[in-house]
Amino acid sequence: MASLSHTSRTLLRTLPRASPLPIRALSTTASKCRASASEAAPTSSFDSPFKGMGGDQSSKIPDFSHYRIMVGTMGALAAAGAKATVQDFLVNMSASADVLAMAKVEVDLSAIPEGKNVLVKWRGKPVFIRHRTADEIKEAENVKLESLRDPQKDEDRVKKPEWLIMVGCVPIGEAGDYGGWFCPCHGSHYDISGRVRRGPAPLNLEIPEYDFPEDNSLVIG
Repeated sequence: MASLSHTSRTLLRTLPRASPLPIRALSTTASKCRASASEAAPTSSFDSPFKGMGGDQSSKIPDFSHYRIMVGTMGALAAAGAKATVQDFLVNMSASADVLAMAKVEVDLSAIPEGKNVLVKWRGKPVFIRHRTADEIKEAENVKLESLRDPQKDEDRVKKPEWLIMVGCVPIGEAGDYGGWFCPCHGSHYDISGRVRRGPAPLNLEIPEYDFPEDNSLVIG
């Protein structure tokens, strides 16, 4: 019996020493598996710009609604600024009151005696008004058109035979070789109807727009 008890104690002492071996082996194997998995897994250096915004970062769509509001507001401001610019441009381009006042000139014809000239200013240009005599009217009407450089009948240049209204540069009235006007600038001569008769001028003196609202009233423009 003593021998059996001694043998049992010997076996019990040896069991704790033998059992840890397989445990250490399993632990070592698990560590190697984890190390292998770590080495096999791919690594990436990319950091998402939306990191830290919460939720699943791989499937979350950014919210750009505040950008759309900003773009819409800037577009409305740009349109308003363009409208104001166009309005300012049109206002500046509009004629001022003094310019509109000069667009038409009214002349009292009763103050111009027969056979005399009057010079008035219209739109910055000199306008010559001639109160022609009966002889001057007859002379102007009897001129042959084929002798004129710029053929034009006298009746086509006047609305009333006794009144001749012309736009000129600086011609001298009642001067020249034809009893009408003489321009010292280029040496051209004009007859009593304002038609060029001699000199380098290619055209007759210009006839402006005018009307007679009353018998003794002339409106130019």
